[in-house]
Amino acid sequence: MENKRALLFCSLASLLLLGCGGNNTDSYVKAPGGEKTAKTKVLEAGADVLQKKTPLSKIDAYLNGFHFYNGNLQGQMEAHHYVTQLNEDLHQAVMYDGNGPNAKLMGVEYIISERLFKKLPLEERKLWHSHHHEVKSGTLIAPGIPDVAEHELMEKLVSTYGKIIHTWHTDRDLELPYGSPMVMMGFTKDGQLNQELVADRDKRFNVSTAEKRKQREDIPTPKIVEGANAWEQGEVRQLQITNKYEAPEHQH
Repeated sequence: MENKRALLFCSLASLLLLGCGGNNTDSYVKAPGGEKTAKTKVLEAGADVLQKKTPLSKIDAYLNGFHFYNGNLQGQMEAHHYVTQLNEDLHQAVMYDGNGPNAKLMGVEYIISERLFKKLPLEERKLWHSHHHEVKSGTLIAPGIPDVAEHELMEKLVSTYGKIIHTWHTDRDLELPYGSPMVMMGFTKDGQLNQELVADRDKRFNVSTAEKRKQREDIPTPKIVEGANAWEQGEVRQLQITNKYEAPEHQH
């Protein structure tokens, strides 16, 4: 069984970024600025050949899902996650508003196992959300890979926890990354996520969220650890720009 799982994940690494989930979602944003000059393009081409991009080469998974602003359930958007697995308990993801060449960097997500989440202080846990509903509902997908490989991946993710910071609010600030970074959350039950967003996503990727849900019925739903999804109890934490640079959390 372990050999089978290892083989699946080896196949997963090679398939995730090569499947049909690429370059079918345009960026929401038309950023200001002049067209690239011929000189810029030549410099980019040279750098692409000569410079190593080791951290980027370690991205081994592509996920598509939905988030909302912590404290504002109506502020919803789709996010494209490019994920690196650092070890068995920790992943990190860079997130974009599309999967094409002009996609805008929206933010980052850190994903940790239940084991690590239980070690966090209770106040810190309020910044994190569970992934159980995203997986079980079928709204979190890994585009372009076989169903069996995606199922294996979702078995791993269902009990994990994520901390999301968006730096460019591409759903509303359609030029540049204005304002403060924001803490995002994941959906926890049916009826929260705007189904028009899901239908639009499913059409672009030629997938069925409803079918994904059926396929994942056999994945056990984990018990949510205390402190996660704190917004459900009215415990909302959000970021703001401040001049109080002397705050303890800013000191070394």
